[in-house]
This record gives sequence, structure tokens and C-alpha cells, in this order.
Amino acid sequence: MKKLLLAMLTLGASAGTASAQVEIGLKLSPSITYLRADSPSALNFQNEKSKLSLGGGLVVDYFFGQNYAFSTGLWLTGKGGTISYRDRDPASVSSDPSLTREQKIGLQYLEVPISVKLFTNDIATDTKLYFQLGGTAGGVIATRINGEKRYTDPSNGNAETESSKHVIIPDLSGLVGAGVEYQLGQSTKVFGGISYHRGLVNIDKYFDKDRGFQDVTLKNNEVALDFGLKF
Repeated sequence: MKKLLLAMLTLGASAGTASAQVEIGLKLSPSITYLRADSPSALNFQNEKSKLSLGGGLVVDYFFGQNYAFSTGLWLTGKGGTISYRDRDPASVSSDPSLTREQKIGLQYLEVPISVKLFTNDIATDTKLYFQLGGTAGGVIATRINGEKRYTDPSNGNAETESSKHVIIPDLSGLVGAGVEYQLGQSTKVFGGISYHRGLVNIDKYFDKDRGFQDVTLKNNEVALDFGLKF
């Protein structure tokens, strides 16, 4: 009995080792990003323009079945966009918002994806479809307001602030994606797809803390094309 149990455990361990496979690669992701803005109607925060960004980084797929993989890595990602809002006129004695202002916000994040990839069987020779579901956790490493590292606010006594102080550091996003993967050789694969990253966290810190605006929400959104090579 002991010999039978030992044989079964050895066989199970061998099968687990055989089925586990790690694929590592690099990806490049041009994207369109924008900010989902929300506020009370008097402030009228709106998304005005999207932003073209370029990101990429390391991709790691750990297969725990023939067609199932835990996918992670380390990505450098550009985000942001242009927003508009109603603000007070510094030339007026009234504190009511009467002017429309715009801010172009540029953000750069380091992100770690935490997701699952589901692969189909071959739909053509050495070609599979994949579907990705999960999220990303990241932190901002660079910020620009209107292209500058510092921002001067004309409606706040021309007070100057560091652009990095306008947003909180952490960010979380939901991630869904799909694409095609093609095997070039024994261990080399290329892939291409599209992914949507929906920000889950209010990243604003400036309007709430420095301007005293209530209930202002800014969240990242990104639609990316993903092109990569796995070794």
C-alpha cells in the first residue's frame, strides 16, 4: 500500500512538472488613453480629448494546463488625457465658477498585471486565439500638467504646485483582452491583440486637497493594441 501511494505521488508530481510551462516575452502597446471625469454639475468636469501613448514591457505566462495560463509581467504604461471644468474668474469678486479651463494631464505608470489567459485549440496551423481577464496594479512614476513638471493655477492666486502632487501614486485597473498567437518555432511565438484597461481608483488629489472641490472623480481608461514576441 505504501509503495502504491508513493508511486501515485511520484506520478502526480511528474505530471505537474511536465504540464507546467513558463513563457517569457516582450510586448509593445500603442494606446489611446483618456480620463473618465465626474463632478457636481456646477463644476462640470468633462473628458475633452484622448491622448496617444506608447507602452510595453515584460510578459510572463505560466501555464497550469494546456490552454490555461496565469499571466503577469512588468509594464511601462502611458495614461492621461485632457479634461475641462468650470472655475472661478480671478478678476471677479464672485467665487462662483464662471470660466471654463482645461488641463492636459500626462501620466506614466509602472504596472504589474495579474490575469488569466485562456487559449483555444489551433484555429489554423500553429495559430490560436487567446482571451485575457484580470487586472493591473501600478504606481505613477512621472506626471506632466500641460506638458510641464510644475503647474501655475490662475484661479488660485497663481499658486505653483508640482505636477506629481496632482495625483495619488497607486492605481488599479480591470483588464480584458483578446488576440491571436502564432508559433514560429519550437519555443518562439508572436502575438497581436487588443485590450481594454478600466481604471477603478479616483486618482485626483489636487482638486480635492488644494482647491477644495467636492466630489471630483478622475479615473484612467486605456484601449491598447498589443504586439509581442515570446521566447
